This record gives sequence, C-alpha cells and structure tokens, in this order.
Amino acid sequence: MLLKNHLIEVFKQASLENNFLLKEIVVVKWVHRFGIDSLNDLLIHSSLQKENQREEENQEQIFLIDEVHEENQEQIKLELSKTFENIKKIKWESNGLETASSKIVSSKNQNSKKINQFTETSKLPLPYIKNLRKWINNDKKAS
Repeated sequence: MLLKNHLIEVFKQASLENNFLLKEIVVVKWVHRFGIDSLNDLLIHSSLQKENQREEENQEQIFLIDEVHEENQEQIKLELSKTFENIKKIKWESNGLETASSKIVSSKNQNSKKINQFTETSKLPLPYIKNLRKWINNDKKAS
C-alpha cells in the first residue's frame, strides 16, 4: 500500500471516530512528506471516500428496509388470513347458536303452551250447590 493511500485511510478512519489528534498527526505527516499544496488531495480523497461509504451504507440500509418491509407484508398477510378464518369460524358458530337458540325458544313456547293447557285444565270447577246465593250469604253471616 502506498503511503498516500495509507494516510488517506487513517485520516478517513480518524474522521469517522472524531479523533482530532490522529487527524492532526496525519495532516502533519502529509504536509511534511508531500507539501502543503497537496493537502487538498488528502481532504478531497477522504471526503470522496466518506461520500462513497455513506452511499454504500445508505444502499445497505435501503436493502435492509426492503427486506423488513417484505417480511412485514408476509406477516400481515398471515394475520389477515388467520383473522378471516376466525371470522368464518365465528359466523359458523353464531349460525349454530342461532339455530340452537331458535330451537330452545320454540321448545320454550311449546312448554309454555303445555303449562297453559295444564293450568287451564287443572282449575277446579266450583262445587255444584243448590241455592248458591243462600250459601254465600250464610257464609258471610257466620264470619
């Protein structure tokens, strides 16, 4: 590796780590070896490499975001299918309950009709008594 490339890499790494002392040492070595006129080369190369790294990192992040998005879409589809199945199951069960409840209601209606018939027939008729008025009047006097 050439000295320029090495100093550029070290300068770039120091910039990423915000290590000002190391950056200063690299700049002093650069100026001492290549002159102050070539200092722009160091700064330009390091800034270009930073931009290239940022672009690569951005592309990686975009790729990762796309992967996560696809996974989320698959999970959403699974959840929707489960929800749809649950809705169908609930509808089926509710239809079963409606038919069962209608059977219960109809059986209750039949039972109430039977009870009404029983109560109507179970009423005892008044005893047949001659001169009912006299009997009632006598009963009132006795009490």
